[in-house]
Amino acid sequence: MNPIEQFNAEKQKNTEEMGKNQALKQQGLDLMLSSSEHKYTYNFTWLGRPIIQYPQDMIALQEVIWAVKPDLIIETGIAHGGSLILSASILALLGGSGHVLGIDIDIREHNRKEIEAHPLAKHITMFEGSSVSDEMIKKVKEFAKDKKNVLVILDSNHTHEHVLAELKAYAPLVHKGSYCIVFDTAVEDMPADYDWSPRPWGKGNNPKTAVWEYMKENTNFEIDKTIENKLLLTVAPDGYLKKVK
Repeated sequence: MNPIEQFNAEKQKNTEEMGKNQALKQQGLDLMLSSSEHKYTYNFTWLGRPIIQYPQDMIALQEVIWAVKPDLIIETGIAHGGSLILSASILALLGGSGHVLGIDIDIREHNRKEIEAHPLAKHITMFEGSSVSDEMIKKVKEFAKDKKNVLVILDSNHTHEHVLAELKAYAPLVHKGSYCIVFDTAVEDMPADYDWSPRPWGKGNNPKTAVWEYMKENTNFEIDKTIENKLLLTVAPDGYLKKVK
């Protein structure tokens, strides 16, 4: 075994062991819960734009993009645009004509201006409207029709119904070997009495329950547990879906 193979084998072993360590996983969940009081995920930027995400998931996302090398990344949910910029930055480093399509029901004007003024703006297109409307789905499919390797990231409205509708609309666009990443599945793992108000989602009604229902009838995707096992801190447990056939 050469040094690179040995290093990768050690990483795989470490990841598998962490995935079996329930006490360690609980510590990660406890940290997520306590840090949420301080809006932990709101405190980071990517190349100058706020990105409402865990640093661990940012690292995982760039690993996935670099490995998959998509020519189109579709993202639902834009907010301040940091995730669009992250995706665009990795695509730019990969070279070629890789592009990011962001969809949001309300792209606030001050955020739109900052995204459009960013050095990576040429790699980004934004559509405003509901991600689950018939009109938007048709528009996105038309945009993606000539792409050969699509990756999808779902991070908008986190209710079960909405995420399930997004999965049904956009997961089929993902090509074999690529991913559909569903964020904020961790809502299901929070305490039942956690106060999500005024947001409508919570335990039993969230992205993870949508993933579980979608996976019952879609065997062409598998949950990539290796990602969440190595992260320990992630808002997307059961959310890294790899298309295997």
